[in-house]
Amino acid sequence: MSMPAVTRSIRLRFSSAALDVPPAFLAPSLQYVSTLALQTSQFSTSTIRCLRTRDYSKNRGVSGLRRTGLKRPIQMAKEPLPQPVLDPAKRSKIKVDENHGLWGFFNKAKRSLTKPEDENAHGRPWSVEELRHKSFEDLHCLWWVCVKERNRLATEKYERQRVEAGYGDHEALERDRTVRHTQRAIKHVLSERWYAWEDARKIAPKDPQINPRARGTKPVYKHQ
Repeated sequence: MSMPAVTRSIRLRFSSAALDVPPAFLAPSLQYVSTLALQTSQFSTSTIRCLRTRDYSKNRGVSGLRRTGLKRPIQMAKEPLPQPVLDPAKRSKIKVDENHGLWGFFNKAKRSLTKPEDENAHGRPWSVEELRHKSFEDLHCLWWVCVKERNRLATEKYERQRVEAGYGDHEALERDRTVRHTQRAIKHVLSERWYAWEDARKIAPKDPQINPRARGTKPVYKHQ
């Protein structure tokens, strides 16, 4: 039997529901042709990804390595760029308020960093015995002086880390410890006064010489 006749017979038989193919060892050529005829799947089973979709990325195609610019042209002004003034004498002087509140974050010389010898020139902290003789107004002022001093120390600490100065950390830490001891003593004195006030408020109604209903300019002590 010739090869075209074999192929014609395979096509006729393939149209039917059942395909009778002899064993492979009897007709190897028929087995090869039937295998080709029965293969119906595609070569690749992956999904089709070649469909063109809309690109929503505005920076698509922008690359600094390949020197590719933007897709759309941008507006440019014809005005020349400002040139830096290298001569300090020709620079404009900016007026700054000498009493501005931000100067509290700097030292008396209004510099970003304080010398270690100047940072170390400080006295001892206030003691509790000394602060007991101070009024509420004096304690309030002293507290905010300590707050401003700690703000200045924190600002200079950040500046030393930024410029990698390598000095002044030990002196600033000692000064900050002294300020914190003063603040602790202020809180101790205020706590004592608060407890004394609470004790007096509880004892006052039991004292016959004190008028608990006294308000404003009325005398607190009763006249005997």
